[in-house]
Amino acid sequence: MKTAIFCFSDAGADLSLRIRAMLGEEDTEIHAPARLASKYGFLPHEKLSDDMAPLFSGHDALVFVGACGIAVRSIAPHLKSKTEDPAVLVIDDRGRYVIPILSGHIGGANEMARTLADKLGAEAVVTTATDGAGRFSCDAWAASHGCAISSMETAKAVLAAILTGDIPASSEFALPDPLPAGLIRGDMGALGIRIGIHTDEPYARTLRLIPRIVTLGIGCRRGISWEAVKNAAEHALAVHRIDPRAVVRIASIDVKRDEPGLLAYARHLGAETVFFPAEALAAVPGDFAESEFVRKTVGVGNVCERAAVLAAGAESPIVKKTAQDGVTVAAAVTDWRVSF
Repeated sequence: MKTAIFCFSDAGADLSLRIRAMLGEEDTEIHAPARLASKYGFLPHEKLSDDMAPLFSGHDALVFVGACGIAVRSIAPHLKSKTEDPAVLVIDDRGRYVIPILSGHIGGANEMARTLADKLGAEAVVTTATDGAGRFSCDAWAASHGCAISSMETAKAVLAAILTGDIPASSEFALPDPLPAGLIRGDMGALGIRIGIHTDEPYARTLRLIPRIVTLGIGCRRGISWEAVKNAAEHALAVHRIDPRAVVRIASIDVKRDEPGLLAYARHLGAETVFFPAEALAAVPGDFAESEFVRKTVGVGNVCERAAVLAAGAESPIVKKTAQDGVTVAAAVTDWRVSF
């Protein structure tokens, strides 16, 4: 997590150094007014509000060691949405209170506040409604468990409903006992939560929490367009009712590591890429759809299925090789469990 800390006093500077040590020196920077910056070797700023735009957009978390008012005035012009804004926390310069003020759930500010408070011997002051009521928070849970949220509008409806009663939940994966406060087992109702990679919606209004655990294995001809890759991949996913937001990774053979269309599609999905040499793919055990032409071209008879299985750490693909317009696609799933 890339974090920026802002301090405004000598006491705050000392506390900022402690916080940076807790968060990790490499990904944490400290900003201060010129006098403090010179004294402690921090990054200087003349007027924080003038410098905030790139800091706000370029970090996962902002920690203000000082007054809440400074933080609010500094970030206010840059607020976008709870799905885009970084986590923002305020800590008094004596280290007594840690207050998440922005992106408490999806951005992880509440969890970060509790972690820092525990290490500092401070009190975390968490004000979000579900946390205060001790009820299940669907957006916070999704963020901490690597899940995409199908609809923020539906998530808001779920959060409101959970504050006043229990709603049904179901899953493609085993649900552990007990369920969190606010959830009951059930696969029907006016409003409910479904956990899974598929597009099933068992409730009249369904909030899907989608684990990002699918690896797409992709093979393609040289110079393929990103639209062709996208169309082939989304067709394969749609046939198997898999939500594209479940894709966390695209895997292929190493000769494709500079393929523009493939890389562009990965960026479109926000997915990482991994590439394997032909020898590693050939060594993957399993029954795969082999092509002699592909073997002669790249050194292994199947790229997409073998790459998907190898990258996902799976035994076999859940989507076998499909071909469309010069693109082959397969999918495999990394082992995952529901936990609360």
